[in-house]
Amino acid sequence: MAVRTIDNGWSVFGLRNVRIGTTLVRMASSPARKLKHFPGAVGMDEAGRGPLAGPVVAAAVALPRGFDCTGIRDSKKLTPKQREELAVRIKAEAAWAVCAVEVEELDRLNIFWASMAAMRRSLEALPVTPGKVFVDGNRIPPDIKLDCQLEAVIKGDDRLACVAAASIIAKTTRDRLMRQYALIHAGYGFESHFGYSCPQHFQALRELGPCAIHRRSFAPVQEALQGCLVFAD
Repeated sequence: MAVRTIDNGWSVFGLRNVRIGTTLVRMASSPARKLKHFPGAVGMDEAGRGPLAGPVVAAAVALPRGFDCTGIRDSKKLTPKQREELAVRIKAEAAWAVCAVEVEELDRLNIFWASMAAMRRSLEALPVTPGKVFVDGNRIPPDIKLDCQLEAVIKGDDRLACVAAASIIAKTTRDRLMRQYALIHAGYGFESHFGYSCPQHFQALRELGPCAIHRRSFAPVQEALQGCLVFAD
């Protein structure tokens, strides 16, 4: 299947239903503080929009009242070890779900709409009823039929704990998937660069050509398929 709900989990706490709404908010940030924590609110974020290979993965996370937000921040600002340790704690204490849109559907939709679909499906797979939902970025996934309030938050993963937690779950899940793909598609280095653009990846594309999980809708992969990938000195 092109779409998979990777996993979900939950902890018990109440969430209030409100009517659907869509707003865009910008929130001030302070680098030397914990991120803002709204107990029970859902954060959504994705990982893997930029790579040349592999799925795009999105997560939805609701952190309970009393959750210790120490260390929770944008996954890009954490080491792999920190991300893995925090992911264990988030999964043990929070309600969460994660979904991947695989390459076949990603190429058909394009990466933007594949990311939107992954976020919407992760929200729908959440094992609790969402009330307030914060989405990282400036767009809200369309066609969400759940009775909830939705807000897009620019740089939400650097401002809200629930969104940062979602970024951690999405990133660690995608990294794990790419390490598994590295065992199937040897020689590309997916276990180290996770499908992103880098000299090692471009070299493998030139020598091996694209594999089954390369994104045919991305220009470097198209060029490799045509045998005309150009490398600058």
